Amino acid sequence: MPVRKRFGQHFLHDPNVIEHIVDTLDPQPGQHLVEIGPGRGALTIAVLERAGSLDVIEVDRDLAALARKEFARHGDLRVHESDALDFDFTTLGHDNLRVFGNLPYNISTPLLFHLMDQSNCIEDMLFMLQFEVVQRMTAGPGNKIYGRLTVMLAAAATVEQQFTVGRGAFTPPPRVDSAIVRLVPHREPPFPIPDHDLFAKVVATAFSHRRKTLRNALAGLASPADIEAAGLDPGSRPETIDPEGFSAIAMQLHHSGSSQP
Repeated sequence: MPVRKRFGQHFLHDPNVIEHIVDTLDPQPGQHLVEIGPGRGALTIAVLERAGSLDVIEVDRDLAALARKEFARHGDLRVHESDALDFDFTTLGHDNLRVFGNLPYNISTPLLFHLMDQSNCIEDMLFMLQFEVVQRMTAGPGNKIYGRLTVMLAAAATVEQQFTVGRGAFTPPPRVDSAIVRLVPHREPPFPIPDHDLFAKVVATAFSHRRKTLRNALAGLASPADIEAAGLDPGSRPETIDPEGFSAIAMQLHHSGSSQP
């Protein structure tokens, strides 16, 4: 079966890596498991054989057909032929979904944001992603790769890198290394976020000018007085501010009503 390059597909084939991923996921009968992008079934079959039941989301019609024809013999398989970026996970009817997959590099960041928007129905997630993306997801303040993705994920979930995966585990081999990462959505926010849209706006605005100071990066959205009232130095750079600091700015704007639409 040809690889459709427009979907950014790299198929996992190393049996040791596959076993390590499935062991880390630890699928159990009765759990509501969802795989994004089953591809040629490397993880699909192994998970089905352990759990007995699985939903898969596949945008490639040929691979969706393959899943229906070949993988279903290994258990109760439900194939959703859809783009995961548009898929409504709440339609699966459960509030404890366990979502996993080898995510295409070209959609990984927008897909993570899409999943975070629906995290109320997700128990946990285990993904293979580009190593550099996982580094950004888990970076701390002061790191040059710490940014919007890091902060927004910290507000939504606990994020932990599990292990790395070399290029040779795939066909065709990608140009970058990969890593496995686990995300567990917070059931209670780790810090107050009275207005999520405002919080997201503060974070996005700050990191769109990450080399500037907060005073200049947030000009027109938050005044130096607002930043100081949030307990932060307006002369600080965005990459040095922890997630709770951005929440404090958003909270100050929310309570003062000084944010602009």
